[in-house]
Amino acid sequence: MRRSSPILAVGLLVCFSYAVGQSPNQAPDENATPAVHPNEGASSSVSAVPAERPDLTPDPHGKLSQEQMQNLFRVVADKDMENDKRQRDYTYIEREVQNNLDGKGDKKSTEIKTYEILEIYGEQVQRLIAKDDKPLNAKDAAKEEEKVQKVIDKRKNESEDDRKKREEKQAKEREDARKFVHEIADAYDFKLVGTERVNGREAWVIDGEPRPGYVPHMKEAKFLPKFHGRVWIDRDDLQLAKMDVETLDTVSFGLVIARIHKGTRFIMEQTRVNDEVWLPKQINYKFNARVGLVKGFNLDGEQTYRDYKKFRTSAKIIGMREVQDPR
Repeated sequence: MRRSSPILAVGLLVCFSYAVGQSPNQAPDENATPAVHPNEGASSSVSAVPAERPDLTPDPHGKLSQEQMQNLFRVVADKDMENDKRQRDYTYIEREVQNNLDGKGDKKSTEIKTYEILEIYGEQVQRLIAKDDKPLNAKDAAKEEEKVQKVIDKRKNESEDDRKKREEKQAKEREDARKFVHEIADAYDFKLVGTERVNGREAWVIDGEPRPGYVPHMKEAKFLPKFHGRVWIDRDDLQLAKMDVETLDTVSFGLVIARIHKGTRFIMEQTRVNDEVWLPKQINYKFNARVGLVKGFNLDGEQTYRDYKKFRTSAKIIGMREVQDPR
């Protein structure tokens, strides 16, 4: 998963993607232009630029000031964006359990889908491999392979002009994301409430409540005051270990109004992989939303991630029958 998911933006974007009727991990769209690395066979790996560790010396009462916590969140946000880049060097298995609920919150039906996330020309492409924990039949498996092959073919035949436009668009999106996650630090009042262990590691526990009088600098940040939450930040690595985000009020998006209702909740837990990157381990959500006047969503579920494997920088895919060697 990491669909550009730094800090609280992860939860917000996942919620929004459900509100418009799509899973956050959608199968490859044969008509879409893949957001991938331009060089054939190249890895998307980037050198980490260690963020300067902020001054986290507590006051005589063991507390951190608002300025200290804001600086901490900016560092964590930068690290999380770096994680997002590094995740593109990995393949993994993602399993999603989605429960469809009725108006009383009782379960009506359950869908279980398992995906293999592949690295193809630097892009992470999702391939469905099982439904309800049963492997796909031959026909459905062939369709999935065909979808991925079309991504490969399109990527191989990309013109220089298309590549340049795509890179410029991606650069702008990265800069906008950087500005957004830094604005999160300004949108909330933070309170250090203690320490807990997450996956055997010591973490700070910090609550975030909307800051009175906050004025967003970006239009995308205008809905931040309608969320609050708690985060667990690993004390050694200054990485986001866990977060729990909930809506305080209805949140509306877009021209064809999509509304996320009060009480929607999103919990994400991350884990350290290969001593170099923090990646998702589990996501739980409870989601209530409506698109326009007709389509409503009342869901809960979980997503789990396993079998992270890093690929060699020299790996190359020409077709689905050529498989990269995991490191």
